[in-house]
Amino acid sequence: MVLPLVDEHKPKCYLCHEGFEDIERLREHQNSKHKEFFESNEKEMNREPAPGDVTVF
Repeated sequence: MVLPLVDEHKPKCYLCHEGFEDIERLREHQNSKHKEFFESNEKEMNREPAPGDVTVF
């Protein structure tokens, strides 16, 4: 199956695959329609080296 490349530049919701004109409309959509998904899957972002990572100076 070959898909058209017409709307490739527009952001798309990865939960419902709906396309939007800009990233702000995508954020509004995700905060209103998929709010329960993001609240239940929210994790604290811990930005630290993983065990075994090597730092090069």
